[in-house]
Order: sequence, then C-alpha cells, then structure tokens
Amino acid sequence: MLIGISPVLSPELLNALYRMGHGDEIILADAHFPGESFNSNVLRADGLKIAQLLEGIMPLFALDEYVDNPLGMMAAVPGDELDPSVEEGYLAAIRNYWPDTKASERIDRFAFYERAQKAYAVVMTGETAKYGNIILKKGVTPIT
Repeated sequence: MLIGISPVLSPELLNALYRMGHGDEIILADAHFPGESFNSNVLRADGLKIAQLLEGIMPLFALDEYVDNPLGMMAAVPGDELDPSVEEGYLAAIRNYWPDTKASERIDRFAFYERAQKAYAVVMTGETAKYGNIILKKGVTPIT
C-alpha cells in the first residue's frame, strides 16, 4: 500500500496511467465491453465500479484541456435509452478533483469501438450499468 494512492488502483493500472502521454486515451469499460477484441493492453479491475475507479484515478490524472471533450461515453443505439444517473455519478467523482469538467461527448457505438482500438489501455471493470463505458483523454500534468 502507498500513502495517498487509492487501494482500488492496481500496480498495473498505476503503471498505465503513469506511462500515458498527453492526448492518450484510456477506457474504463463496463463488464460487458468486448475489450479483448479491440485492444491488446487490457487491464482488469473486476468487482469495481467505474465511479470508484474515477475517485482513485482523478487525483492523479489531468484531463486534456486542449480538446472540446476530454470525456467520451457511448451513445445509446436507436430504441435504447440512457440512464442519466450513470454519467451523473461519473461526473460527480471527476468534479471532486476537476470541478469545471464538462459533460461527456456521446459517441456512436462503432466509433467508440474504433477509439478503443487506438486507446492506450482498456480497463475491464465490474460495472454493470448499460452504456457505462467512459473514455478519459489525458492532459498535461500540472507542475506544482
């Protein structure tokens, strides 16, 4: 254990977050996401909800300030409806550390899969919320 580092963050996830450069993306994927089909760098966070991971990640991770949308979530396919509480829960966790963060960009399912192919890593979680996947685009880490 490390002081100041959330115990929900595995050594593998900390390594990925550290090695990412600005503009790189990481996907926190729900339990149903086909991560292994789209990316060779798949990390496991089984049993954890995405909001829990965001609470651990956001004190360590700057979002990209130079893009319109540093967050992306999958859009509902026609005939489905989104549960707004899913994004609200994620934003609450993010805004604890980055209060000015805008709502997520909604991305078509197949465009989301294309982004997954290019992402630095996909983190498979225990999240069961439908359309619960989120993309985080890393920004420049502020020097304090």
